[in-house]
Amino acid sequence: MISHQDPIHILIADDDEDDRAFFNEAINELKMNSKLTMFNDGKDLMEYLQLPDIKLPHILFLDLNMPFKNGFECLKEIRSNNRYKDVSIAIYSTSSSEKDIEDTFIEGANIYIKKPNNFTELKKIIKEVVNMNWQFHTSGLNIETFLFSV
Repeated sequence: MISHQDPIHILIADDDEDDRAFFNEAINELKMNSKLTMFNDGKDLMEYLQLPDIKLPHILFLDLNMPFKNGFECLKEIRSNNRYKDVSIAIYSTSSSEKDIEDTFIEGANIYIKKPNNFTELKKIIKEVVNMNWQFHTSGLNIETFLFSV
């Protein structure tokens, strides 16, 4: 359970520098009590997550198409390790392919977000996703509620 004193720890793994900068700016503008850690590929993300004394993130925003290790590989690796069972994973991708949506759902992602085209929409998405009641959201998870829409 997240206490209100602790900042919400958010990770984002995305190889697109502009998307990471946008995301960071949106978090800053929302003035949430949060700590954002950014990675530009899946390999760096997984190396970080395997460090023994890190504080695990509450939410991980995971891009699918990244070099070295893609988001799908990261998702499978994370979900195969019980240490990360409480980490909520939001797939954050430009892809709206039914196959990507279905495959990430089956592999245990919590929500699928199609990257928005504008900053206002991005802020709205981040705010809603970060403030989501994850226990409620994941208990009744089905493919219809998996695909996030604002």
